[in-house]
Amino acid sequence: MAVESYITELLHPPAESGGQDTVTDLTPLERRLLDEFQHDFPLSPTPFAEMARRLDSTEEQVLYLLDSLQDRGFISRVGPVFKPRRVGTSTLAAMSVPNNHLEGIAAYINAYDEVNHNYERDHHFNLWFVITTPNQKRLEQVLAEIEDYSGLPVMSLPLVRSFHIDLGFPLWC
Repeated sequence: MAVESYITELLHPPAESGGQDTVTDLTPLERRLLDEFQHDFPLSPTPFAEMARRLDSTEEQVLYLLDSLQDRGFISRVGPVFKPRRVGTSTLAAMSVPNNHLEGIAAYINAYDEVNHNYERDHHFNLWFVITTPNQKRLEQVLAEIEDYSGLPVMSLPLVRSFHIDLGFPLWC
């Protein structure tokens, strides 16, 4: 399998207002879980049990914490990152979406299993997402469906030249 690494994608921590958790509310075990498994996710039939063993915890506790961290907005997913062009095809896409339609269009895009990143930027092209599909035909189909639903053009920016940027970094000292 062409897996480059397994990571836990970190989101911006929730805002301090509104009673939501902040990074200071994370337990030591949650911090270790986020810090120690950005890389070297166990490639085994029971990866969460292996993580639990390394953390001196239980598999149930690790799964509960990952669900909780996702529910609270600290991570978006736990999953593989494949080297480009090794499995299927993908593209970075961008749209210019009126602010009053941004949330609804982003939710529609997020409903696709093929979308693995979706984020807002402060730019004319304010909605960016990555689509990974088994083949070019399905990629074009998803892009066309998004255009049909939104009534807006989608700019597809397929990979021309790859650069590896390691986004893993120590979170706490």
